Amino acid sequence: MLNAIRKNALYLAWATALAATAGSLYFSEVLHLPPCVLCWYQRVFMYPLVLLLAVGIERRDPGIRRYALPLSLLGFAVAVYHNLLYYKILPENAAPCTAGISCTTLQINWLGFITIPLLSLLGFLAINLALIIYQPEENNDQRN
Repeated sequence: MLNAIRKNALYLAWATALAATAGSLYFSEVLHLPPCVLCWYQRVFMYPLVLLLAVGIERRDPGIRRYALPLSLLGFAVAVYHNLLYYKILPENAAPCTAGISCTTLQINWLGFITIPLLSLLGFLAINLALIIYQPEENNDQRN
């Protein structure tokens, strides 16, 4: 069972990136919630993962982790910083939001604790974990 999870972890990473991308577009384009500066940076790291992971799955690329994980780790770092600001662990004057909406503005609050920065953090965390546990299948034919 664990072996099957490790071999299919890439699908979980891709589905998470797709859901996060669709969710962020839903928030901004349907609900008309403007993204803050840190949200834009997280989008820069999340959106390409949808395509990178899909290509890695299609090509059965055993090296997908080498180029997808750094992107996801950088997005995770921005998400951690955003959450530290959002939950007032870091002072608000440490926020890079000088124009537009503040990085600490409450836009959604589901169940009293689920916020947009938390959703991003959890998305990047799930992708990172999936990429770390991913075990590519042994493949004798090298695809180009």
